[in-house]
Amino acid sequence: MLDLRRLRLLHELRRLGTVSAVADALSYSPSTVSQQLRVLEREAGTPLFEPAGRRVRLTDAAIVLAEHAELLLAGAERAQADLAAAAAGAVAGVVRVGSFQTASLRLLLPAMNAVRATHPGVRVRLVEAEPEPALEALRAHALDLALADEWAGTPHPRHPGLDRIDLFSEPVHVALPARHRLAGAGGAVALADLARDPWATGYPGGGMAALVRRVCNEHGGFEPDVRHETNELTMLLALVAAGHAVTLLPRLALMGATPGVAVRPLAGVDLTRTLFTAVRAGADRRPALAAVRTAIAEAGVSAAGGGG
Repeated sequence: MLDLRRLRLLHELRRLGTVSAVADALSYSPSTVSQQLRVLEREAGTPLFEPAGRRVRLTDAAIVLAEHAELLLAGAERAQADLAAAAAGAVAGVVRVGSFQTASLRLLLPAMNAVRATHPGVRVRLVEAEPEPALEALRAHALDLALADEWAGTPHPRHPGLDRIDLFSEPVHVALPARHRLAGAGGAVALADLARDPWATGYPGGGMAALVRRVCNEHGGFEPDVRHETNELTMLLALVAAGHAVTLLPRLALMGATPGVAVRPLAGVDLTRTLFTAVRAGADRRPALAAVRTAIAEAGVSAAGGGG
């Protein structure tokens, strides 16, 4: 009999490529992963791995087994969800949510408040994570739900094992110091007029940083002078308010008055960001997870002003 936990390790090895990556994703030691994979190979009764330099390569038999493992893992999750739904006299359980700062504050926190009032047996566990790591953690079963965003022009890959529901799309504006030369002019700001300004963005490799560089290049005709990189919204706004930078931010991040910051639309550029939730396919049949996802969606409707 093949062990489902070991099959999960094989599935993750095929997806991630290395034993160390599997160990990191599942919070095991590399030696534990290697040992369990050797046990799986003995259980299978056929070679599953062959050396490839310092790595291991999956044999054809291992690839076939990994494909079945994906189906078995999805089936086990659906079975757990159906069992929870059938057995639940009350909606209860722990739901692990990966979310980034703005979404946590504006959407997840109101959703947690609502769930606490309607389903006190549900415990929401927040794990702060940017969208890409959150989606990877979701696929690795380290999270139950990812609350993520996607910037126009830089979509995330659509993984067949994940169920995604878009919450709303929102415009992206330019944030300027209140004493900036263009802040008092009113109306939209042309990106080309910001070519000589210092910029602040998110961390390199993230969606926001890529958006700023792409938009400045394509619509402003310049490479932005990025001097500050932070994913902390309060720090981004503080840099702008103090006159150290300009930046692009979506409407949700700019809700509420920020002293020293002027918000202007961009001239001739239709920029949007989409927020969405993702779960593993079939997992939201779990009543607790479904309740949290519904509460986030309702918070999204409120944050979007009743529309997208």
